[in-house]
Amino acid sequence: MTSTNHRTNHRTNKRVITAVGTALALAALGASPTYAGQSRHHDGDHHHGLTQVAPLNGPRGVDALGHGLTLVTESDGGFSLVVERPHHDAHVVRLGSLGGDFPPAIAMGRHGTVWLLTGGGPPPGEAATPRTDPARALVARGSAASDPTAPAAPATLFRWHRGMAAPVPVADIAAYQVTDPDPYNQADPPEESNPFGLAALPQGGVLVADAAANDLLRVRADGTVSTVARLKPRLVEVPAGLPDVPPDQGGPLPPAGTPIMSEAVATSVTIGGDGAWYVGELRGFPATPGTSEIWRVPAGTTGATCDPEHPWQGRCHRFADGLTSIVDLAPAPHGVLAVSLSRMSWLQLELGVPGSEIGGLFSVTRTEHHAAHVRELVPGRLTLPAGVDSTRDGVYVTGPLFGPGFLWKLH
Repeated sequence: MTSTNHRTNHRTNKRVITAVGTALALAALGASPTYAGQSRHHDGDHHHGLTQVAPLNGPRGVDALGHGLTLVTESDGGFSLVVERPHHDAHVVRLGSLGGDFPPAIAMGRHGTVWLLTGGGPPPGEAATPRTDPARALVARGSAASDPTAPAAPATLFRWHRGMAAPVPVADIAAYQVTDPDPYNQADPPEESNPFGLAALPQGGVLVADAAANDLLRVRADGTVSTVARLKPRLVEVPAGLPDVPPDQGGPLPPAGTPIMSEAVATSVTIGGDGAWYVGELRGFPATPGTSEIWRVPAGTTGATCDPEHPWQGRCHRFADGLTSIVDLAPAPHGVLAVSLSRMSWLQLELGVPGSEIGGLFSVTRTEHHAAHVRELVPGRLTLPAGVDSTRDGVYVTGPLFGPGFLWKLH
């Protein structure tokens, strides 16, 4: 989902990754690309120019490899390499697919390994609802608009290399969470799993943010899973302005101002330029705007607790607060980039509130002993953005998450 190399090794690692990506591109271009080309549209902005790099269908996962090569995933479970060419249209080279009806997360690891992560399906006989499992409800929303084909195992980490017929499973995240239930669970069974965010570690293996289990996991290359940190729930107030919801659709909603203990819903993870691990929150029901946090965990940490009541105690410290419905993170100088699916919140999106389809891309920076500085980069310009990554070439964003979309480039 995001590019994840430690910035001290960033240039060296990116050269290696670029060489691998170029080999993938040259090999795959001998076959038929998904798109032979498309018009390149420059959306004028005096400070930030947005370019439509390539058309995609329901795009989410993105890992920018540098030198105009970017891995992406789409709503049919497919994963592709976008190859930019100066003064020509980009190629979208289909590499493979996990099937299903929601785009997996993706990250390029060591030695040309492409990591892919599927989310969790609802428990047998149950349907996901925004109140009980917001991240899984987003998956269900995507399912309603897709035609699923031979989906891969849910809540599973996969590995793929060039020359492989199909990705192979490495770790069953759902099975691990059964043995490591969420002690702070507020809704459905505490052993539920919906892995959503993915970051490749420079030394091998990956980090996984599990939205249902509210935790950050480390998965080693051999499939061994361990818990890095647990994210505790936070007391929030029901926001004003929510529409009336009939009983047959989960209503009525609590009155505005009602205090509710809301789960973190860990959706995103990246490795910062300082080498630390950063994890972002969607925020559970009632998805109060301005209550999504970003946490910083030192590399190599295990068994930490991210506690909104004590945000600077222990090994997990709050890096930033005041964001809304975070669905992806990427490294940036002195901080991270954060994507908000909806500036009004995912719940207002689910309830069909006008304007809730507008998301945001934020630069989040912080210096020692100072509060985080949050700056929106392209206000009002992104519809349901889903993924973000950055290289020296620029910032890449995917979206809209549902329906026809694009890989965008921010200059």
